[in-house]
Amino acid sequence: MKKSVFGLLFFATFIVAEVINLPVTVDFVKSNKMKIIDIRTESEWREMGVIHNAHLLTFFDEESHYNIKKFTKKLDQIIDKDEQFAIICNTASRTKLVSNLLGNKLNYHVVNLLGGMEKLIKDGYKVEFYPREEATVKSMELNSTTQNPLNATPK
Repeated sequence: MKKSVFGLLFFATFIVAEVINLPVTVDFVKSNKMKIIDIRTESEWREMGVIHNAHLLTFFDEESHYNIKKFTKKLDQIIDKDEQFAIICNTASRTKLVSNLLGNKLNYHVVNLLGGMEKLIKDGYKVEFYPREEATVKSMELNSTTQNPLNATPK
């Protein structure tokens, strides 16, 4: 039954670009059926953690400003224009606005994950810490190439 409902939703979005509102569930996130774009800010990623394999792409900055051209340019590097994808924020208040803009105005195939990260965590999803390990390793590699002034020998 779950597969047939998902298949119907998937097929329906290719007829016409639109927004699908779907309550977020642990099963949906773990299924990896489609790419998930996390539009929260970096400070929110640090505070609450992130979904494994989610693409982290902030829409609103810390001052609630946004640049739709910059966002869609980065989004288009993650997804194909006709590819269905899901977006998530903390509670789905921002994704409601963003999904309507992307789906209804810009013809993307968007699934708005209702309830957001708060619901997902409440339902038992175990988030990854941000920055993710590969980001931490890369950061450590970069830091190891710079000289620490505390370890410098006097001349």
